[in-house]
Amino acid sequence: MTQILIVEDEVRLAAFVEKGLRKNGFTTIVAVDGEQAIFMAESSDFDLLLLDLGLPIIDGLTVLRELRSRGEKRPIIIVTANNDERDKAAALAAGANDYITKPFSFNDLLTRVRAQLGQ
Repeated sequence: MTQILIVEDEVRLAAFVEKGLRKNGFTTIVAVDGEQAIFMAESSDFDLLLLDLGLPIIDGLTVLRELRSRGEKRPIIIVTANNDERDKAAALAAGANDYITKPFSFNDLLTRVRAQLGQ
């Protein structure tokens, strides 16, 4: 079963995404800050990571850079309220596979997840 790590500090949004993904046959794990995200990414067997940029403790861009510097190859989709083109370019340059801004439709997110997983 495909497992997705959701890194989101907004509890209601994390629950919404988690519920939708589970209804579509995915297994999910949630991390609520950047430090937890790095730990879980290294200790859990996930297939894809959904990563918010505005995280407590360690921000999402730093998490992305850290994971990629450690050789993390699995797809990472940035899910953020930040729609600044410079931030999007920085995230993609740092190794993000995709970038979606909040608010988003769940179907759009699901399409992007499936595309990254080759489904």
